[in-house]
Amino acid sequence: MGKWGLLLLLVVFLLSSGSTRCTVTYDRKAIVINGERRLLFSGSIHHPRSTPEMWEDLIHKAKEGGLDVIETYVFWNGHEPSPGNYNFEGRYDLVRFVKTIQRAGLYAHLRIGPYICGEWNFGGFPVWLKFVPGISFRSDNEPFKMAMKGFTEKIVNLMKSHNLFESQGGPIILSQIENEYGPQAKMLGASGYNYVNWAAKMAVETGTGVPWVMCKEEDAPDPVINTCNGFYCDKFTPNQPYKPEIWTEAWSGWFTEFGGPIYQRPVQDLAFAVAKFIQKGGSFVNYYMYHGGTNFGRTAGGPFISTSYDYDAPIDEYGLIRQPKYDHLKELHRAVKLCERAIVSTDPTMTSLGGLQQAYEYSSGTGECAAFLSNYDTKSPARVMFNNMHYNLPPWSISILPDCRNVVFNTAKVGVQTSQMEMLPINAEMYAWETYNEDISALGGSSSFTSFGLLEQVNVTRDTSDYLWYQTSVEIGSSESFLHRGQLPTLIVQSTGHALHVFINGQLSGSAFGTRQNRRFTFRGKVNLQAGTNKISLLSVAVGLPNVGGHFETWNTGILGPVALHGLDQGKWDLTWAKWTYQVGLKGEYTNLMYTNGISPVDWMQGSLIAQKQQPLTWHKANFYAPNGNEPLALDMSSMGKGQIWINGQSLGRYWTAYANGNCNGCSYAGPFKPQKCQLGCGQPTQRWYHVPRSWLKPAENLLVVFEELGGDPTRISLVKRSVSTVCADVAEIHPSIKNWEIQSYGGPKDPPKPKLHLHCGPGQSISSIKFASFGTPLGTCGSFQQGPCHALSSYSVLQKRCIGQRRCSVAISNTNFGDPCPNIVKRLSVEATCAPSQWH
Repeated sequence: MGKWGLLLLLVVFLLSSGSTRCTVTYDRKAIVINGERRLLFSGSIHHPRSTPEMWEDLIHKAKEGGLDVIETYVFWNGHEPSPGNYNFEGRYDLVRFVKTIQRAGLYAHLRIGPYICGEWNFGGFPVWLKFVPGISFRSDNEPFKMAMKGFTEKIVNLMKSHNLFESQGGPIILSQIENEYGPQAKMLGASGYNYVNWAAKMAVETGTGVPWVMCKEEDAPDPVINTCNGFYCDKFTPNQPYKPEIWTEAWSGWFTEFGGPIYQRPVQDLAFAVAKFIQKGGSFVNYYMYHGGTNFGRTAGGPFISTSYDYDAPIDEYGLIRQPKYDHLKELHRAVKLCERAIVSTDPTMTSLGGLQQAYEYSSGTGECAAFLSNYDTKSPARVMFNNMHYNLPPWSISILPDCRNVVFNTAKVGVQTSQMEMLPINAEMYAWETYNEDISALGGSSSFTSFGLLEQVNVTRDTSDYLWYQTSVEIGSSESFLHRGQLPTLIVQSTGHALHVFINGQLSGSAFGTRQNRRFTFRGKVNLQAGTNKISLLSVAVGLPNVGGHFETWNTGILGPVALHGLDQGKWDLTWAKWTYQVGLKGEYTNLMYTNGISPVDWMQGSLIAQKQQPLTWHKANFYAPNGNEPLALDMSSMGKGQIWINGQSLGRYWTAYANGNCNGCSYAGPFKPQKCQLGCGQPTQRWYHVPRSWLKPAENLLVVFEELGGDPTRISLVKRSVSTVCADVAEIHPSIKNWEIQSYGGPKDPPKPKLHLHCGPGQSISSIKFASFGTPLGTCGSFQQGPCHALSSYSVLQKRCIGQRRCSVAISNTNFGDPCPNIVKRLSVEATCAPSQWH
């Protein structure tokens, strides 16, 4: 065979015997992969909150945005909907998702939990777990620990069987056990301490070959790493000096609840928070969320969490890039990576540069040097001296110097494009609307049962439906005074459910709703009772089960009373312990109206009278053609009230035209962020548009089914496409007095490069017009730019020549291009352009 043949066999043997496997460990500075410390950026993309057809594009965009790692929770209730029956298909195909990460050349962080919180129904726990005899969630409880161990080992063994841990040559470098347990542990005392130790030991014994973490758990037992979640984590310290500083959830925005505003986190503050964490020695940052996605079906928890889980993330709910958040963070990642060797090699030296200014300098023995210059003042810029050089720092900002001399990035200076999205109507009519009115008179049939007293909702429904009927009868004598006086009696219903619709003799009498902050609410209304037998039908509606709190498996939902009539001759009539008839769900649910596109089990009414006869508890359906193109799609549900939506049998989720109550009085990036600080959409529906994945559609005969609780006009439901409508950029020139060493490293000995303004539209689009252009001293922000006292007359013509008809263009910020409208003044170029479908599309 010869020596070369033997050598080849040896190489093949080494490869097949695991030489490509990697070791993942850690020390006090960083995660260590194959002996190399790594500074890693990660992003949360939850596999069930998008579709498998979206995964590759989302992960590719994350990689292009400078991420190294993709993080996902593992959703127990999605993966094990009933005991021992597992689901790893479709949106729950966890193996496919992790392998998609691997093909992209990225690492994965698998947060098994299996408690996840996550604004997800029941915190990710399957509801059947609540009914295991003797169980107590997240405590030193044998039934719970047995179930948790079984699911954890199921997931670990599944990953092992596909060689997906980095120790096997796969992409998974970290796993998480439990989730934000610290507050719970303190509440439980010894039981919580015992549980944490058990959970850590159980996880480590699964033998993944990669480190485990526990977030927000100060007492994480060795070798598990305790990590931080929050808007800021620069004050976080691991519980042992030999563990690295890991930020598992850097909150990029905040979740939305029906009836609340939209929360946005300025990218300047998010970049500031990340730079602040890294300057003090942090080496792993995960954005929660990087793509938030959609709470399809009834997966939203809370309760009252909206179907949209956009989270103001760098990639929006529909999979489109959100600017400037995406590109500004991309520039941050690029700048920090230039500092990586210095940061992971040594500890920083902190120097005060003023009352609210600091410098963190990393200077290793092998010559690497990096510095972070910080200004914590929320109002005033600062000019500081560092290494015998002057630097200008905007308020609430950090400048990054990868060579301790040249500034390559400042967190407050956003020099990238801003994009504005628009929902554009599509000429895709909904054909032949038909309607079916939920049959309230059918209550009491074979699918119902009776009991004395009021029953807790989840104990009855097992969360198979949002809906539970409570029905009782009252006999009103003909001599009752209110029948003759015309003063109707009052029905008072106290509920721990989330919504309630009251029907008297089949007619809607009124509705009442709780809030996320106060789930207990009271219905109080006049009721039109008649002489004889009257049926009181109460429809209790859940809007997602709780996802956080101590022992939330014991929390109550539904109508628990008291329920009483007031204003009768006898005074108060307490119905709490009357004989009640119960029915789980709606007739339309158990006859599967959402899946029917042929012979129907019910009689549908043609839609000519729908708009005139809006009724509660009504099913609507229509067919439509899929629109051409590849833009993301949504349904505009603003003409409807509250209910659920299905397309071709797939549930888009709950809709609710609840109007946002908040404080939308502007937003400044400077100063500590909290959700109440930056709110949008006050006075508008919290959620108007509902994501329709294109992969759910057929070319024709798509079935749309809507269940409406309150009464709405389905003929005004429309399909819209989401696309970039306008793009803006605002870039300043470099002042001639600024020395070369105050600018980024550029290669030339004398003149720094001219900064450039970049514009680019979405796929299939080009720049169709320039709405605003000014080189000089323009005022305002994107969407409201105005000319300032200094303006170059050539501004429009230069931009039109360079950009019209192009998908992307760039223009140097210089007097050579525009002339000099005001000498000796630092000028800027502000542009707003319109994007439209390219002609060849």
